[in-house]
Amino acid sequence: MTLKCKICGISDSKTLNFIINHKYPPQFIGFIVNYPKSRRFIEFKKLNDLINIDKKKISFVAVLVKPNNEILEKIKDLNFDFYQIYDCTPEEIKHIRQKYKKKIITAITVKNNNDVNKYEEYLDVTDIYLFDSKGYEKSLSFNHSLIKNLNVKKDLMLAGDISIDDNLENYKKIANIIDISGGLETSGLKDNSKIEIFLNKLKLVNNET
Repeated sequence: MTLKCKICGISDSKTLNFIINHKYPPQFIGFIVNYPKSRRFIEFKKLNDLINIDKKKISFVAVLVKPNNEILEKIKDLNFDFYQIYDCTPEEIKHIRQKYKKKIITAITVKNNNDVNKYEEYLDVTDIYLFDSKGYEKSLSFNHSLIKNLNVKKDLMLAGDISIDDNLENYKKIANIIDISGGLETSGLKDNSKIEIFLNKLKLVNNET
């Protein structure tokens, strides 16, 4: 199985162009759309300018925390393929999916097994499940073994303090996609040298199997 990846929290054109034009680009790039608590948050005008480019074969992801109608209407014509949604009910996500015709990544924040099992409620409205920590902007970790034996018949994405120093092979046993953000930063900013190391390492892991 090929381990795919999403690089999240991109907020500047230099980094974005570096990633898009990399010889081993990620399958997904995420942008923080409506969560100002995150240092990776992008104001709408800048976001509009930033992602109005040829993304090649990469899927652009709008990361949304309990989005309201105002933000959903503002971004509806932007260059996004997926909405990654936190803190919404299945009914709310169903409405967003139907109205805006976007693919959905449902984010499940995890502390224990009860949290993991919430994925079943979103089965009919989800294209990809993201299991993340409850840290949101803080890139905290959680016990990945909690989802190791899930029998989910949809792609499973894993986030939560993933680092370029991790053994990426271990993630292939748990998820289809890994979601990395803070692990590619130096002093709070995306570091292209770390992105280079990560994408090359992921390519090597995938070529070994």
